[in-house]
Amino acid sequence: MILRPLPPAARPRPAGALRALRRMMLALALVTGAAGIMAQDSPPAPVIVLQAQGAVSPAMSEYIRRNLDRAAEHGSPLVVLKLDTPGGLDSSMREIIQAILASPVPVATWVAPQGARAASAGSFILYASHIAAMAPATNLGAATPVSLTGPGSGDDPPPRSWPFGPTMTDDSGDEAPDRAPPRNPMEAKVVNDAVAYIRGLAELRGRDADWAEAAVREGASLTAGAAAAQGVIDFLAADLPSLLAQADGREVMMETGPLTLTTAGLAHETVTPDWRTALLSVITNPNVALILMLVGVYGIILEFLNPGILVPGTIGGISLLLGLYALALLPVNFAGVGLIVLGLALILAEAFAPSFGILGIGGTAALVLGAVILIDTDAPGFVVSVPIIAGVAAAGMVTTLIVARLAARSFGAKVVSGAEGLIGAPATVQDWQHDRGHVWAEGERWQAQGPDGLIPGEVVRITQIKGLVAQVERPRPNP
Repeated sequence: MILRPLPPAARPRPAGALRALRRMMLALALVTGAAGIMAQDSPPAPVIVLQAQGAVSPAMSEYIRRNLDRAAEHGSPLVVLKLDTPGGLDSSMREIIQAILASPVPVATWVAPQGARAASAGSFILYASHIAAMAPATNLGAATPVSLTGPGSGDDPPPRSWPFGPTMTDDSGDEAPDRAPPRNPMEAKVVNDAVAYIRGLAELRGRDADWAEAAVREGASLTAGAAAAQGVIDFLAADLPSLLAQADGREVMMETGPLTLTTAGLAHETVTPDWRTALLSVITNPNVALILMLVGVYGIILEFLNPGILVPGTIGGISLLLGLYALALLPVNFAGVGLIVLGLALILAEAFAPSFGILGIGGTAALVLGAVILIDTDAPGFVVSVPIIAGVAAAGMVTTLIVARLAARSFGAKVVSGAEGLIGAPATVQDWQHDRGHVWAEGERWQAQGPDGLIPGEVVRITQIKGLVAQVERPRPNP
């Protein structure tokens, strides 16, 4: 008989190994079940509420974009953007809209609280959002580019219809008044670009595109109730629970396809702007940016004039870097920057090469002109104020007067160093023969020439220095 080994599957296993295997399977089942129960019991991620109050600025853009990314990381079902703005920078508005369009989390823009508005850039943001809602007693519109809304001259042609676009009507259905034509090709170009942009957003979200065009071309505005009736927004919401209840079950179009919202009764988390957003909001104010630039330059000038103090140089360097960072985020007119740099250079030249105020006055004038045209926009909250410009002018003139006065005093002051400083100084005769000898003056021994008969120890007065010889004379008696 030949004995063959059993195959591995047919070999009897030790009882201890079978018990260990059963324990492992039981533990795995318990862990899996516990994980399933925890997943069922854990509450859904809260709705993120962002507060966007004030002008649309680089600080607001950074705050919204950063928290949209945070909402996506935490799996939030919805981001509510609580909006109240008079408008702002076009560049910041487009950054916010691009972030909303690319967000994997739906965004509901809610114009609130009562009395809030979504004017100008705010209307574009509202149109770009997946859900558009407004609280009662709010309004939106007036989206004409602000640089085009200045008063016309008396020579402007009478109003007539635009050569493009349909005739608009007001809320009553009557034909709206004729619209004024663009005053120049650049105005028409800017308006047409804004119209195309907001119509594209309206078509993407299925909202009233004709009224959106009227908001840009005519500066049209709507109340919250009229906007809901006209299909400009999705619904009215007096509070956040009402917004979440009305958004529940709505289908929105995301980059990945349609998505049905499930938001009724969800908890919410309000994310307020942090210190970084507050700091960015402060330094990107054109007035603050200009002041930081001036403090930085004047601090560095003071450090150069008084090496070793350190405090003005340190403060000036920090202020200058913050000012340059702020200007990099703002729509800056480089001619204004050039005039400011030229003005500071002229004031600095006045300090080192006094011209009795000519360079300083020219530098002050350049500073004022540069401050006036520094910011290349008329957006609300982004204009250098008149008091700040007056302060710049006053600071420049005070600096110029101080430098000019010091220069004038230095020209009339007595020389106190070098050979010229010895003129009129007393000297003591050390030795003397006939009309020549040596005298001691200001800690030095000098060859001297003067009157005959001087004796050692006699005090004389130096009248002139010729080469290395001092001309001396006896002091004149007091009258």
